Amino acid sequence: MEKLIRFTTSDLSKITNFRSGEVKFGEQMVTIPKDADIVTFLKNSEPQFVLFGIPEDIGVRANFGRPGADSAWESAIKSIANIQHNRFCKGYDLLILGQLDVSDEMHEIQQLDFHNTIDRKKMSELVVQIDKEVAHIITTIVKAGKIPIVIGGGHNNAYGNIKGTALAKGKPINAINFDAHSDFRILEGRHSGNGFSYAYEEGFLKNYFIFGLHESYTSKSVLKKLRDIENRVQYNTYDQINIRQEKNFQNEMSLAHNFINDTHYGVEIDLDSIPNIPSSAMTLSGFSVEELRRFIYFFGKHPHAAYLHICEGAPSLGNEKNNHLVGKLIGYLITDFMKAKRDSV
Repeated sequence: MEKLIRFTTSDLSKITNFRSGEVKFGEQMVTIPKDADIVTFLKNSEPQFVLFGIPEDIGVRANFGRPGADSAWESAIKSIANIQHNRFCKGYDLLILGQLDVSDEMHEIQQLDFHNTIDRKKMSELVVQIDKEVAHIITTIVKAGKIPIVIGGGHNNAYGNIKGTALAKGKPINAINFDAHSDFRILEGRHSGNGFSYAYEEGFLKNYFIFGLHESYTSKSVLKKLRDIENRVQYNTYDQINIRQEKNFQNEMSLAHNFINDTHYGVEIDLDSIPNIPSSAMTLSGFSVEELRRFIYFFGKHPHAAYLHICEGAPSLGNEKNNHLVGKLIGYLITDFMKAKRDSV
């Protein structure tokens, strides 16, 4: 894992706000000692969950999106470190692995223009490089018997999560995606809009359910593709559930779960599905934070839930005064997932 920057106890102490009479996650979370072998430590460690950050927005840029998703990891980890360690959720159940070192790729992307065809091809090549690293790290975590919690980057990283988990399990996995977009675009070179379609075509993704698709922002060609493979890829729309109220949120979660629960599945969360959250495709209309939290708890409490990925949040695009709120939201979502696994049925 040459491209992994380990998180240290010193890093934790710098971002934890210590207060007399309180115990924060930052005082209890586990890190891997500098001289320890990562694989051995993971296998022998107590925490069930492994936290991993991907501070990049290259896939987003290659998909004509606004940059900024690279800032989510830093914002999130500061908030997570200051969650209260109490009887509802324990900090020592979480091991912080660290972050992917994408400094070279992020430096290179600054010189590229996504309007230029040659530059966009280069962006896709950089995404492929990141794919390989993400898949390797996720495979290592899952093989160690742990559950990855992945923060940051564009939704291009769903590919690495799915591939890595499938390789570790020795078979294709399913995925549920809480998203305004399908991210099932054509295979035109890797970017944040086709992570699932690449994983599907390459045999790592079996069944795929898109929860809350926005009808006005899904192309005719994508809808046709989804219809052609509806035995393997299904969806509902936000409009059906919360606008026309043709479908019920709770019932739809149950239907989606029935579609993916025959094997292990990944829980994918795109923060651009929540109104007013700074992201590459920020929206004014969408599900509430409370609905998202209910969604994560519902899908997290089943034994087949293999990982959680929270992506596309871009604190740097928000109001400077409130950009920490993206990290705070991610903290809520992570603890909801941890509690769900504790209550797993």
